Amino acid sequence: MSNQTDQSSHQAANPAPAAVQAMIDALASVGADAFDVTWTNLQGQKVSFRRGLLRADLRRWLPRMLAWAASQQLNLIVRPNSRDTVLVQLDDLRQDALDRLRSVAFRGLETSPGNYQAWVALPAAESDQDFARRLRKGTGAYANASGAVRIAGSINFKQKYAPNFPRVQLTHTAPGLIPSRAQLESLGVVAAPEAAAPAETADLRATVITARPTRREPRAWPDYQRCLDGAPPNGDGTGSDRSKADYFWCLLAIQRGWGIDETAERLMELSDKARENGHDYALRTARKAATLPAVDSRRSPREHRDGGNRYEIPSGCESRGYSGPGEC
Repeated sequence: MSNQTDQSSHQAANPAPAAVQAMIDALASVGADAFDVTWTNLQGQKVSFRRGLLRADLRRWLPRMLAWAASQQLNLIVRPNSRDTVLVQLDDLRQDALDRLRSVAFRGLETSPGNYQAWVALPAAESDQDFARRLRKGTGAYANASGAVRIAGSINFKQKYAPNFPRVQLTHTAPGLIPSRAQLESLGVVAAPEAAAPAETADLRATVITARPTRREPRAWPDYQRCLDGAPPNGDGTGSDRSKADYFWCLLAIQRGWGIDETAERLMELSDKARENGHDYALRTARKAATLPAVDSRRSPREHRDGGNRYEIPSGCESRGYSGPGEC
């Protein structure tokens, strides 16, 4: 334990300000102008959160944030937001994959020994609904990356690394680099579009009608932010699992009487992940929610099983068959 504390104290006094500023500069150069900031603990649980911090404020406060997070053994994580570009996080890459992307990525990171990220900025006008998903698939990156990232120069506090917690390293930056779709496709890092399956769509809708012959008049839409805040953490501990939040939101919307197509359209307006992955993702999520089987009364009233996994219904979210209070 003393080694762990000693290392944290040493690293807290050396927050790598050059790497921090280089990372913020790289993000600013491709249009990031606001940041959601999250602090998580060793177990990946969210401790604190601040939404929409302006770039100038983040730059001013980061050194103090880093020092405090290190002293408390907390991870400092940001989610950049841009109105003009789509920022695609390519996570869980090997070094050879990162090297292949250097000519098109505006920054690269080593978040832990041997684990890399590349970030690609796409012109909003050129990034259709499915392109970001195809880019992740073509590079072999983690399909469900949240878009939130540990700050370069910060310490990666995960229990499995104790007591020698690694520092997040900035591998390269290329300020202002925004490649075209043609450049990315020429590198061979974009997966081919998936063929549409109209027959499957028709069959699935027939199944849904059979399962729910009576459609209620739609009520108010569920509160997406409450579903997101109540979702479990994602796999890398950088924030809420947006896939599960999207699924539970669709579940509530459909059970309030909204149709599959209109639920998918509304999800595209509310969910960053849906906008990044495209309308096909939103439609798949809504269809999956629409085929929810009957609830097993032997389960806890706030649990739901999906695909063999048990999840906690986000706090405050109601659903058919569940007795949780309030509205989501």
